[in-house]
Amino acid sequence: MKQPRKHTAPRLAPYAFVAPAVALFALLMLIPIGYTLFLSFGKSQVSGLGLGTGARKQVFAGLSNYASGLSDPAFLSSLLRVLVYSLILVPVMLGLALLFALLLDAQRVRFQRFARLSIFLPYAVPTVIASLLWGFLYLPTVSPFPAILARLGLSMPDLFTTNTALFSVANIGVWGGTGFNMIVIYTALRSVPTELYEAARIDGASQVQVALRIKIPMIGPALVLTGVFSIIATLQVFNEPHTLAPLTNTISPDWMPLMKVFDLAFNEQDSYEAAALSVVIAVAMFVFSYGLLRVSNKRVFQGR
Repeated sequence: MKQPRKHTAPRLAPYAFVAPAVALFALLMLIPIGYTLFLSFGKSQVSGLGLGTGARKQVFAGLSNYASGLSDPAFLSSLLRVLVYSLILVPVMLGLALLFALLLDAQRVRFQRFARLSIFLPYAVPTVIASLLWGFLYLPTVSPFPAILARLGLSMPDLFTTNTALFSVANIGVWGGTGFNMIVIYTALRSVPTELYEAARIDGASQVQVALRIKIPMIGPALVLTGVFSIIATLQVFNEPHTLAPLTNTISPDWMPLMKVFDLAFNEQDSYEAAALSVVIAVAMFVFSYGLLRVSNKRVFQGR
């Protein structure tokens, strides 16, 4: 009796299904990243008067673009500013998201679906549109707040000064990002076994005690996840200050790190230094995120 022939050759069907995703990933991610690295080590050399074909050519510049970018006081100021922005935005946004998620997860909550949708809805508004809406609310000449405050005997402060502009931008981020993080935390809360709550209530625990001693520790991984994503998002802030910049002189073209990259590439026409700063920002975010995940993995995930 003949034995069935074994097919040792790999089947091509799985590779055929994966090939489009791999091709798109290479086309939209790997090739642009590689080209950015290539540009970061080059510079434009002008020969003669800089006229005619071949008058400008790209030459190898070594680490000069990195040295120039990292020694730029404007870029260093933008790094400090984005760190302060993160310290303002992340705790407030995640604190509100956790509070709303705990309130929605509590018993006897009325209009739960409406409240959940209302809190999440600002996340669906595009960042540029949200920045324009808040920008006009910040301007005393078009905002309805000065008239309302005047009837109460109060005056509206200038929200575009050097000391308040960062808080004004952070407010837009809090308004838009709280709903998304609330949904993530609320979903994690819904996966916690209800038997734990019932046992705690039998032992006489209040709602606050259940939240602090059971709910929050049980959703530690979700809090870490939202924290890492929020930090990455704040380090990439661009749309909010870039949209508000035409409304005030306080926000300069290099106010944030990505704004500095944009200004170098499109206003100063220096794609090489812009590419170098892009690489620096990307590496810094990767190292910071990896380190935060390593620390969180030891303290949260392995402790479960």
